[in-house]
Amino acid sequence: MASSEVRLRLAENGRVVIPAQVRKDLGVESGGEIILERQENGYRLTTRRQRIEEARRNIRRYIKPGVSLVDELLAERREAARHE
Repeated sequence: MASSEVRLRLAENGRVVIPAQVRKDLGVESGGEIILERQENGYRLTTRRQRIEEARRNIRRYIKPGVSLVDELLAERREAARHE
């Protein structure tokens, strides 16, 4: 998504309406949950799904192609169980 600016107006009660296009881009519907994270020079608005995908991308950098972490974990657990 290209960088763009959206200006929001703060209501008297502190509420902010997130525009429909932003909600669509985030994949959030009415009643859905979003995460507002304070960062050094502002705030970041994301969803849990986006956070999980970001974590997956970060982890993939350290895993060789074709390696299954699930298979490795299961093998380690089976080995540990044999020694109990």
